[in-house]
Amino acid sequence: MKLTNAAVFFILVPTLTPALDPLSASVYMGGAAVAWQLLSPLSWLKCSLLECCNMKDTLNLSVIKRDLDRKVFGQHLAIQIVLRALSANMHFKRPRKPLVMSFHGWTGTGKTFVSSIIAENLYQLNIPRRRFVHHFSTVLHFPHLSHVHLYKEQLQNWIRGNVSACPRSLFVFSEMDQMPHGLIDSITPFLGYHEEIDGVYYGKAIFIFLNNAGGDKVTEIALDYWRRQKRREDIPVKKLQSLLSEEMFRNRDSGFFHSQLIQKNLIDYFVPFLPLEYKHVRECVRQELRVQGHPEDEDLITEIALAMTDYPREERLYSSKGCKTVASRVSLSI
Repeated sequence: MKLTNAAVFFILVPTLTPALDPLSASVYMGGAAVAWQLLSPLSWLKCSLLECCNMKDTLNLSVIKRDLDRKVFGQHLAIQIVLRALSANMHFKRPRKPLVMSFHGWTGTGKTFVSSIIAENLYQLNIPRRRFVHHFSTVLHFPHLSHVHLYKEQLQNWIRGNVSACPRSLFVFSEMDQMPHGLIDSITPFLGYHEEIDGVYYGKAIFIFLNNAGGDKVTEIALDYWRRQKRREDIPVKKLQSLLSEEMFRNRDSGFFHSQLIQKNLIDYFVPFLPLEYKHVRECVRQELRVQGHPEDEDLITEIALAMTDYPREERLYSSKGCKTVASRVSLSI
């Protein structure tokens, strides 16, 4: 199709322009060039005006790192793992398998936020390609246990069709702790080491699973370090990832209970999101005040952060809801 468009363009222009005056010819040539750009499926102009999938687009790691450092608080481990995972995936022009990450932690610790930062920076030109970012909510999209077989077929068809249209597609699955057992295994073939499956290449796709399950295990380890007067920054990443893998496989509430994705080692990174401390919640409140256009009232920041730091009952070290309700608390307090 692209060659056909080019042939028509170069055949017609020389025959038509001699009949025009210089100004009209210039206008015509300019219009023809624009039309050619819009007809070309991967042209820079079309991709800057319309949503399209450009195989040359890559994740902008420097921008993602800047956004994560500025906007995500208390998650040095998660940021470290995510940046390493994205960098490794980008290193290869044709990765051998899709990038698969599973985020684990309490609600409000930043799992959804980090996945949205990745989505916003998935393509060049800072133009969101929403057509190629697919978000599945378990509660919304897979609500009935009796329909699991239907969901499996629909999910396979959706992934196959969208990766065919855009190899660099992002799939985010939230509320994995409520996912019907066995459903997520239906996408196992797409996550393995395959050159192609039925003519479709999946290596550039990215899959992210968001799971509250495992949050208690992560918090337990963080609290143990704190009680032994050790820094949370010293928590070994590999230890947490190994514990999460085992916990998700055994935990009936994880969405990965006895899952083939874990048995076959198809999840590349288990990403722990640590519980947020008082100082982290303060930063969330401060940022929310900026977002809502209010001055940074230190007394108000302290008041809200103290009220949200409630776990464990004795030490009141962590916020059991992370920063989940900060926006509403700020709105009510102004």
